[in-house]
Amino acid sequence: MPRPTTKIDLITTADEQFSKLWQLIDSMDDQKQQTAFAFSEEFLQKRKEAHWLRDQNLRDVLIHLYEWHQLLLSWVISNQNGEEKSFLPAPYNWRSYGKMNEEFVKKHQNTSLDEAKQLLKKSHTDVLEMFETFTNEELFAKNTFTWTGTSTLGSYCVSATSSHYEWAIKKIKQHIKSLGK
Repeated sequence: MPRPTTKIDLITTADEQFSKLWQLIDSMDDQKQQTAFAFSEEFLQKRKEAHWLRDQNLRDVLIHLYEWHQLLLSWVISNQNGEEKSFLPAPYNWRSYGKMNEEFVKKHQNTSLDEAKQLLKKSHTDVLEMFETFTNEELFAKNTFTWTGTSTLGSYCVSATSSHYEWAIKKIKQHIKSLGK
């Protein structure tokens, strides 16, 4: 699927990927949704990405998506209100954000799967509503906002929604596959 480059595509793709995510989750019974991830050693040895070990269950994946929505919302709202803020909160940067993701997992150890689902559904609605407040040019023209640096606001929005949803879908599909073995 091509990366969105217009407001309409951004919203449509985010909604479509979100729907696919929920169709996949809804295809799993409660037991599969609650079962801890158990990827094989052979599978994990082929994967270099930290998330394969970090996220231990469906809740962790959903909370990850929720927290990245919160980063996006907080960053946009703060900068629109004249409070200069980086996308990643201190002390994290693009080299150390993996540690931030680990903190999200720790933060939500007492969050239930049902709560994670509710939080994510609400935050998805919140980010789509935020997207609606921007013009196509504000989202996808470079140098529109100083706080987006060399990127566009839309690029951050795609990363926090449809691209992240695709990542979650792949991970959940692998979980389902591992349960079948």
